[in-house]
Amino acid sequence: MNLEATLLDMLAALPPGKSASPEEVARAADPEGWRRQLPRVRAIARGLAREGRLVILRHNKPADPETFRGVYRLRLPQAEEVGVKP
Repeated sequence: MNLEATLLDMLAALPPGKSASPEEVARAADPEGWRRQLPRVRAIARGLAREGRLVILRHNKPADPETFRGVYRLRLPQAEEVGVKP
């Protein structure tokens, strides 16, 4: 399974409004080499956030996919966020 599919499947399995860490996604995709997957998780998350298919969170608030830095989490958009880009 590819990393994007793993990411989206993982987020879809969470209760609405709940988020996952990039580490959780990377470990699900590649339990042995998950650290090597972290840059790919970030790149895929940025692309999906630009498309409005997921939300990148910093301090539990939506972050701009172009400028966010540091620790972040990922979740699916909530109903009020669909079609709204940060």
